[in-house]
Amino acid sequence: MYVPVILYPVIDPVLIQIGPVPIRWYALAYIAGLILGWAYARWIASRDALWGGLPRPSLASLDDLIVYVALGVIVGGRLGYVLFYNFGFYLVHPEEIVAVWKGGMSFHGGLAGAALGIVLFARRNNYPVLSVGDICSAVAPIGLFLGRIANFIKPELWGRPSDAPWAMAFPDAGPMPRHPSQLYEAGLEGLVLFVVLYWLIRGGALRRPGLVTGAFGIGYGVARIICEFFREPDPQLGFLFGGATMGMLLSVPLILAGVAFLMAARRKSPAAA
Repeated sequence: MYVPVILYPVIDPVLIQIGPVPIRWYALAYIAGLILGWAYARWIASRDALWGGLPRPSLASLDDLIVYVALGVIVGGRLGYVLFYNFGFYLVHPEEIVAVWKGGMSFHGGLAGAALGIVLFARRNNYPVLSVGDICSAVAPIGLFLGRIANFIKPELWGRPSDAPWAMAFPDAGPMPRHPSQLYEAGLEGLVLFVVLYWLIRGGALRRPGLVTGAFGIGYGVARIICEFFREPDPQLGFLFGGATMGMLLSVPLILAGVAFLMAARRKSPAAA
């Protein structure tokens, strides 16, 4: 029998109750991610030396960009979860689709929604789509890190059973200790990917539009597939075939798209420093 070495630190998912309105860690993670991402995006856009004279969004326009991306993430993330992860349930209970406070968001759906928001914003303001995408790709790991921490606090999306010394017994997940896979994802998809993209940006990647976007697609896809080996698949789906999970399958086209962006960017001559 597995014996957990580290007890799960039970944290109230509600930070504070203001009258009838609960302020949840889950919602705060999204809000904090957007605010910190907006601040980092302003820092990137304000550094002329990083762009080599290439056009990019003005600081004032980034206020509008965050609205486009936020709406895309929320709507796309929810619809992605409904379509890919629990379509049968929501087909019977369509009124539950809007109940986002109960959890259930798909990163890949949110990414598709954010991409649409980026294209609409860029075309409306006559900015290069790839340069706008590079900025958003650079800041995305901030939201990913905070979102995975929120998954850990809730708790949800826990890992597979494990006898590792850091395994935890999660509430509602049975007595067996499990991998804290939310923290693995926070580390790989959040911290590690953020550092890699920051290093690329400091090395002049923004002078080749699409390079940061491609690196993000590859980096996130690989990190997600690695973490899926430790994460318990969604109970309504389980393993699809050969041990594959939905998260793995959805990450494959993301990696392929990232490779295409990266190759296209590498063929371009970088803008002057």
